[in-house]
Amino acid sequence: MSCTQELTTPKPIAPYTPAVMVNGTLYLSGQIPRVPETEELIKGDIKKATGQCMKNLGALLRQNNLDYEDLVMVNIYMTNMDNYKAINEAYAPFFKNKKFPARAAIQVVRLPMDAEVEISGIAVKR
Repeated sequence: MSCTQELTTPKPIAPYTPAVMVNGTLYLSGQIPRVPETEELIKGDIKKATGQCMKNLGALLRQNNLDYEDLVMVNIYMTNMDNYKAINEAYAPFFKNKKFPARAAIQVVRLPMDAEVEISGIAVKR
């Protein structure tokens, strides 16, 4: 098992590891839309927030020699299901070959730091 955190991802705000590799499977902790360089939380623009979550996941994937197309499962947590369409519009372009992973989209009451979206995933080299 190896645990990783790239310098281009935000520092964890709780006791967890951003990514854990076990037997070739990478488990990615939920990423909220924090900008690594400034630790700023993106709020008020759900597309920009979703993009930042995906960029944070991408940095962890690249550190482990994986890419978005290696994601096999993604969970998207949102505080407002009315944002579902906008989240999809921001999420889809990260998959250049349109090889989308299995996915769940879940509305929650609240997220860490009052974020509006959080995305976690599981990746395996395909």
